[in-house]
Amino acid sequence: MKENSLEFLRAEGISERLIEELRAFRSYYHLDEAEAVRVPEPLYPYYGREVWEEAIGALLAGEHLLLSGGKASGKNVLAEGLAAAFGRPLWDISLYVNADAASLIGTDTFRDGAVQLRKGPVLRAAECGGFGILDEINMAKNESLAVLHAALDFRRVIDIPGYERVCLHEATRFIGTMNYGYAGTRELNEALASRFLVIQMPIIPLADVKRLLSGKYPNLRPEYATQFAELFDEIRKKSEGGEITSRALDLRGLIAAIGMMERGLSPVRALRLGIVNKCFDSYEQTLVSDLVATRLPESLEAGRVFA
Repeated sequence: MKENSLEFLRAEGISERLIEELRAFRSYYHLDEAEAVRVPEPLYPYYGREVWEEAIGALLAGEHLLLSGGKASGKNVLAEGLAAAFGRPLWDISLYVNADAASLIGTDTFRDGAVQLRKGPVLRAAECGGFGILDEINMAKNESLAVLHAALDFRRVIDIPGYERVCLHEATRFIGTMNYGYAGTRELNEALASRFLVIQMPIIPLADVKRLLSGKYPNLRPEYATQFAELFDEIRKKSEGGEITSRALDLRGLIAAIGMMERGLSPVRALRLGIVNKCFDSYEQTLVSDLVATRLPESLEAGRVFA
């Protein structure tokens, strides 16, 4: 993470003490060149001083984090931002119902005439002091995640049958993300949950959605940044009220739609691709289309959206 990223944290009002501890952490734990390429450079910032301070404080204390929250609450954006802030290589570990110990830790493979261990992402992060993002941790089977128990508690070790016992690098941290309500999610095992500090991710305020859009697209006219942010907020309220599902509540889709507008596609058509068509029920699709139509006329051209 570049020095100006620490300036971002300072601009967000993050405690100067935490920023100095971050700087000391990064200076103390050096990186090999091969690992440095894995340190992320986030495309989007996470806004929220309290959440940043809680997350940084927990990780500096040597704890692992669980980020729990609804759709479009910025869980993965914050997780990536934390890896960048700490200057650590990142492994994105996508969990799903068929994930098993071998896919996380490693599996035997035959190479150069001998059986060798092909290391999985958890093991690689553990050895080099990386940050492992356990994405949608409550989609994986509890029994497959049991292999992480010794890594995530005070022991900080991974025992691999037939191989050496691996002690976690001092800088290694794991960050789980979870969202209840998706198909395939389940209650998180209590033994696993107890190994994390938990942050309940708040809803992104309308003002921060506007900041995010304006930061990503500096030429976006302020009045349209407001319109798109308010549209997203309306969709959220409709979703929370049970009028529509959360399919259209897609911040990535909104950002991508504005990107298409920047390339000349009309706003209504771009929003149809990025948001409206995420609804596969025709009635719901009509409701979301009506929300777009109340704010943006069909005749609006992309050129008017940007300065």
